[in-house]
Amino acid sequence: MKTYLYRSVFVAVCALSLHSCVKDEFLNPISQTALSDATSFDTKPRIENQVTGLYSGLKAGNLYGGRYFVYNDVRAENFLSNDPNRVTARAAWEFSENAADNEVNNLWGAAYTVINRANLFLDGMVTKGNDIAGADAARYNAEARFIRAVSYYSLLQFFAAPYTDGNGSKPGLPLRLIGIKGGGLNDLARSTVGEVYAQILDDLNFAESNLAATNGTAILNTSRAHKNSAIAMKVRVYLSMGNYANVITEANKIVSAAAPFTSPTGVPHALQADIATVFNNYTTTESIFSMPFTANDAPGGQNSLGSYYMPNGVGGASGIFYLNPTGVVADANWKATDKRRTLFILDNGGKQWLSKFDAPGPFLDWAPVLRYSEVMLSLAEAIARTTNSVDARALALLNAVRNRSDATTTFAPADAPALIAAILQERNIEFLGEGIRSIDILRLMQPFPAKSIPGFTVAQVLPSNPAYLWPTPSEEVRYNKLIN
Repeated sequence: MKTYLYRSVFVAVCALSLHSCVKDEFLNPISQTALSDATSFDTKPRIENQVTGLYSGLKAGNLYGGRYFVYNDVRAENFLSNDPNRVTARAAWEFSENAADNEVNNLWGAAYTVINRANLFLDGMVTKGNDIAGADAARYNAEARFIRAVSYYSLLQFFAAPYTDGNGSKPGLPLRLIGIKGGGLNDLARSTVGEVYAQILDDLNFAESNLAATNGTAILNTSRAHKNSAIAMKVRVYLSMGNYANVITEANKIVSAAAPFTSPTGVPHALQADIATVFNNYTTTESIFSMPFTANDAPGGQNSLGSYYMPNGVGGASGIFYLNPTGVVADANWKATDKRRTLFILDNGGKQWLSKFDAPGPFLDWAPVLRYSEVMLSLAEAIARTTNSVDARALALLNAVRNRSDATTTFAPADAPALIAAILQERNIEFLGEGIRSIDILRLMQPFPAKSIPGFTVAQVLPSNPAYLWPTPSEEVRYNKLIN
């Protein structure tokens, strides 16, 4: 019998050996001829196609193809379950995940498959690919390390204690950095949370130094990593670590000192004047990194954001989660005229639904991983926390995001705690359905709020509750004797 890790790795090896012809500037990898790993680094086009394959793994349905975002959002208070099916995130919503659940095992397996693909690629580049790729080798390696960093960060949000719980000393993840092609290498103990974050930052620093400043087109600047993608990801990572000084250092690289806020280097990131543009034109300069989909490369109905959040039957959606009337939509300061209400909240069947991802089946809305507004609000929060004041720049960053959708509201908080609270709530509103809410709860070690539907209540989940984190997957426990 093959071991669990070996089976996951076997998938990765097979995927690594399938090379693609790329249409629409790398958006649609289509498999051609299977190549052995002995020849997969023989030519530069084969190396290039392996890189695009790494992105395809990242946007698998069980990862950034949809479910990673959904799990992060529905654990928090803003969505209510409309479907008792545990296959489609009901267990995540009600905090009843167990080690044998498909969701637990599939998310872990999908992320580690991407990590192993990246490791195999990096190993092959050292052995042969760097010489073949020439001047482009460092960029290819940087893309692989960026993808590996994103994958490890994603796993930490479910399977390890927040960094702020013990300053990174708690058990983290098995830190696999060498590609695995066969069995016998399953046993690996967890590194600490701090050690995993250190590796993530090492990968992202390498990526920033070696990625292109721009990928040349709007599509590639959104769907493939560049220098500013690595910087924006570092902002998120440092925020999760509570390292506000480094949030400021990184964000200052791509956020100008004063409004209108733009990136002074690389891709000229900026807020779009109309929030609607971000979700009907997926390649604006606000979208730093997104998961692209086409008719030939769809996420699948049980994975896609639109299928989860749009009402049942509308565009073929499943209507699995609707908006909690006592969640963020109950905020009286979020005005009815705010475009994020008028454009992205739909009344249907006596319930409110998130219509941010409203393309009908096969649900081809791109999944937003990093947006410029997130960098702005992260910077605002970090400034407010480090200065402990109503800092003018922090306030301007907050108001820029709010005024873009609601020109009638301008924040004027009395003190730093009020400013921080307003920033956190703005993140809650701005990124509704984009997988940020649970990340914010975890990094601040807040309880997951209680929520209820008729006949069923989910109690508040405190950081001390074992359900606060997902269990180690049963398949990993079965085959990794050193996991704890």
